[in-house]
Amino acid sequence: MKAQNSSDIEKLFLRIALNDDEEAFRSLFVEFFPSLCVFAHRFIDSWETCEDIVQDTFFKIWRDRKKMEINTSGRNFLITGVRNLCIDYLRKLKTEMSWMQNEALFAKTPDSEDVYTTVELENMLNKALSQLPENVRTVFEKSRFEGKTYSEIASEQNISVKTVEAHITKALKYLRVALKDYLPLVFLFL
Repeated sequence: MKAQNSSDIEKLFLRIALNDDEEAFRSLFVEFFPSLCVFAHRFIDSWETCEDIVQDTFFKIWRDRKKMEINTSGRNFLITGVRNLCIDYLRKLKTEMSWMQNEALFAKTPDSEDVYTTVELENMLNKALSQLPENVRTVFEKSRFEGKTYSEIASEQNISVKTVEAHITKALKYLRVALKDYLPLVFLFL
């Protein structure tokens, strides 16, 4: 079951809490892990640490599934859990920055609309790709999604390797702007 909207997400939480449904838990994890890692990365520079924090959040959900109380939307519940673990991590870390500097970062908590499911990320990528010229999009898709080398693409498209490089550069430049913070996760998880 893909969590496409708020009611689907709430149903997944209910199935987890009431039925110990591992499949529902797995669906929730797969849908939100990438975007929650991006959310955690707003506070913590290390991707590995962000992944650990998000995994810990899901571990706590599973561990406490019978006694958890969700007084907000499922998305907000996940965001709050990750945010709280980020705060705990930064408190323990005692980095060179003072707590006051970190507190300013946490004052801006995003809307639940800032956390996307895998399906939503894929839709964002497809929409961005559709805005590219067809020849640029084709070269990019062959490189990134079909795993073809620049030489193979150049041969298939009857263009030079330099043209392939230029098309890839143009596509990445556009996607960096169109997808902003989500670009690394879009390519990592799709």
